[in-house]
Amino acid sequence: MTEQIGKITLDLSKYPGEDLYCDGAVEDELLDIVRKYSQVEYGRLIEERKSWPLLYHLSPLRENIVDFIPMTSDDRVLEVGSGCGAITGALARKAGSVTCVDLSKKRSMINAYRHSDYGNITIHVGNFQDIEPDLPGDYDYICLIGVFEYGRGYIGGDRPYEEFLRILAGHLAPGGRILIAIENKYGLKYFAGCKEDHLGNYFSGIENYQDSGNARTFSRRGLEKIFAACGMNEYSFYYPYPDYKFMTTVFSDDRWPGRGELSNNLRNFDRDRMVLFDEKLAFDGIVEEDLFSVFANSYMAVLGRPLPVGYVKYSNDRAREFRIRTEICRDGQGKRVVRKYPLVPEAREHVRKMAWACEELTRRYEGSGLSVNRCRLVELGEDCYAEFAYEAGRPLSELLDECLEKGDQEGFWRYFERYLELIGHQEDYPVTDFDLVFSNLLVDGEHWTLIDYEWTFARAVESRELAFRAVYCYLLENEKRNRLDLDRVLQRLGITEEQAREYREKELKFQRYVEGKTASMAALREIIGNRLRFPEKLIQRQENQEHLTRIQVYEDAGEGYTENGSRFLEQAYDEDGHLELELLFHDEVRGMRIDPAMDCGICNILELRFNGEQVPLNTPKLLSCNGRTVRCKAEDGNTYLTVLFPTEDPNISIDIDRLHPGEENILYIRLEYTRIPARMARDLAGAMKKWF
Repeated sequence: MTEQIGKITLDLSKYPGEDLYCDGAVEDELLDIVRKYSQVEYGRLIEERKSWPLLYHLSPLRENIVDFIPMTSDDRVLEVGSGCGAITGALARKAGSVTCVDLSKKRSMINAYRHSDYGNITIHVGNFQDIEPDLPGDYDYICLIGVFEYGRGYIGGDRPYEEFLRILAGHLAPGGRILIAIENKYGLKYFAGCKEDHLGNYFSGIENYQDSGNARTFSRRGLEKIFAACGMNEYSFYYPYPDYKFMTTVFSDDRWPGRGELSNNLRNFDRDRMVLFDEKLAFDGIVEEDLFSVFANSYMAVLGRPLPVGYVKYSNDRAREFRIRTEICRDGQGKRVVRKYPLVPEAREHVRKMAWACEELTRRYEGSGLSVNRCRLVELGEDCYAEFAYEAGRPLSELLDECLEKGDQEGFWRYFERYLELIGHQEDYPVTDFDLVFSNLLVDGEHWTLIDYEWTFARAVESRELAFRAVYCYLLENEKRNRLDLDRVLQRLGITEEQAREYREKELKFQRYVEGKTASMAALREIIGNRLRFPEKLIQRQENQEHLTRIQVYEDAGEGYTENGSRFLEQAYDEDGHLELELLFHDEVRGMRIDPAMDCGICNILELRFNGEQVPLNTPKLLSCNGRTVRCKAEDGNTYLTVLFPTEDPNISIDIDRLHPGEENILYIRLEYTRIPARMARDLAGAMKKWF
């Protein structure tokens, strides 16, 4: 009843004999990959195969959601719904033992093969309700990462989510925690145009799940009601951003985001999305109104004691030697501190170098009025972390934003001049923080502090280059900052257009240096190829289309065609470009002119009837057009006319006198019209030899 894959045991005693849940061929592909390739090759395979399922199941960024949890080697962990093992490896590295439960044998085999070197993982395959009675009651952590929303499928009944939690609580050790990572049904991204993750429809969660399907996500208040119904009153909420799947930052009620922090919102890896508004600007307003907990895209709910961490930022979208985790947490005395940890062994030297940077930058800026946030390096055997004081103040970027929004140009330039004065201190000193951007400087009255100097190098760099880079990054982060007079900045710094171009090229090289050969998540989104759809542009295009295909009719009662003698018709072309017109007129009308559109195009005149009688389209001198015309024959043998109009004012004139009008007349005409670009129309017209 068990299988061994490397050091991992698969317990099949409750396996029903077939997988009741399967994603098809992609699972075979995943199984083949984890058997043949090492984990360091997964990134290359994701890029080469341009596959959302591979990114979702194999990306190391999936582990971020549990990497910051303070597990120790003494902890026992239960992972319900472990799937293909996206977070199992992170749990196994941190905890003493990991017990996985999953319905699918194939997915469990994928998990086992990719983590076959871990001797502390056991995987139970089968339905959770069948396996649960045999599980012990001493787990320090129970993880439901992207699982709680499927409670109806796991448990069933009238109150499946409450029952699910009650069952799990029975397996917790005293002081243990349950971790629930789940989407917020009212997450801002769904209002902005992302499809609901589980059903793949627009606005499903916002509309309170009127569609079928087992998955249900919740608002914060909805989760709190479930917790209260279970008698679970000790809990805390954390806010993974952009969402829990590929989280780069975790906020908490102890540390919400500030303005400008939530700018990484285009994450449509799995499917196309609409872009209904700028989420960054919306988030800025939400933060100002203290509504972030309502509209955060995802939650990490911790049932039990709160975590000692209030904020986490991951920088693992980089070359391996620069991958770190930044935390705001409490030290032994309950004081806030900032800590930076290497995420992989290759990044340890990068973290250790921060202590050197602190000492050198302190020497450089001594006496300038710019303080350098003190760094303490803590060695933990082979590992280490750098610890910094949590400084008071506001980011210089926020203060500059306020000046621009208020139109306070003098205030902006006062801050900017002070910035130049400080960073230019001892400019020839052979140590430079290359990342002296405005967000890395805190201002508290007259006190300025440099808080992040990760990119410090042992060489001198001109302060005008550093200032140009700061302005360049500042403008890229927010379009509203474009009101800044960049010409004045360049003039103040004494930078020519040629030098500015050189500095921008240096910035691109620096970014490539930081990223290494790793494709960023933004690049992966482009590689996978899901599109952004802008409804505003589609509406404008439709309005333009409607305008360009407006139909105008002129009547000549003996004085020629005039605008006063014309009218626009309400009829419109159908989706295939077809149009039928019935035009009523009296006997004084001598000629009729029809403008079938307001743009270049090709028009097929298919049929003409006058007072119910068919009129041959080859009747001499009956029709004239300001385009190039050819006669064609349809399959039924009838003749129709095709007219190429290389003009934005196409017209078809009909000599009514040749039709022998009476007192009351009806002209029927059937058309097809296809718009084409003006240049193409002119080229085609030049190739045609006949005028009609």
